[in-house]
Amino acid sequence: MFADLTLTTTLAALLLGYLLGSIPFGLILTRVAGLGDIRAIGSGNIGTTNVLRTGRKDLAAATLILDALKGTAAVLLARHFWGDGAAVVAGLAAFVGHLFPIWLKFKGGKGVATYLGLLAAFAWPIAIFFALVWVLVAFTTRYSSASALTASLLSPIGLLLMGYQREALLFAVLSAVLWVMHRANIGRLLNGTESRIGKKA
Repeated sequence: MFADLTLTTTLAALLLGYLLGSIPFGLILTRVAGLGDIRAIGSGNIGTTNVLRTGRKDLAAATLILDALKGTAAVLLARHFWGDGAAVVAGLAAFVGHLFPIWLKFKGGKGVATYLGLLAAFAWPIAIFFALVWVLVAFTTRYSSASALTASLLSPIGLLLMGYQREALLFAVLSAVLWVMHRANIGRLLNGTESRIGKKA
């Protein structure tokens, strides 16, 4: 997979992925809509769930789609120009860019939508599986964090069972990072203080 990588293509893929991943769509959309700084409400996060707390389902949906597409775009563009190895590098960089965007002093989102967008680029059937698991858990518990944690836990297993061995390893790493980013949510889930989906700030 990485035989096609050179130092130049690696750096190009890193830059492409990071810059795409670091675009803070949740912050941009809410500001354009006149809602101020999304970081000042709810959890202070720039992602879909916190945008939903503004009461604007349309903006939350747009944030989800755009945060996912920036991951997909990073992978597909890198693969087109530099090959499969560069696609992996760009995907990882996009994920990191979303978590730690330079424009926001490295304080970004938690990576769920971008994770889904990367799945769509690498193995779209598992992206559908991820979405179905998310919806099922969300419908049952009304916890966005529990939905994301469950879906990200099962996705690498699904990849492995469907024969996506290298992708399973990649997403096992991404899932571990995603769980770390949700450590505060995990604590609140355990003590019963986690906010439910749709709850305003």
